[in-house]
Amino acid sequence: MTHYVLSVPDMACGHCARRITEALQGIGEKDFQVLLEKKQVLVNTENLEGVLAALDDAGYTASVVA
Repeated sequence: MTHYVLSVPDMACGHCARRITEALQGIGEKDFQVLLEKKQVLVNTENLEGVLAALDDAGYTASVVA
């Protein structure tokens, strides 16, 4: 697994964090953390493209920070 820090600048509230969580769970991701205050998602995955696509489908543009 590779660790990624994703910036999600449009994440603004608990509802956003919940939608992001549901989107990632929906594609089978289990090892992630949503950090609302930092507007980041920490994720360990081998499917970065799938993670970014799921977030995009949920209405959130994300980019890799590290």
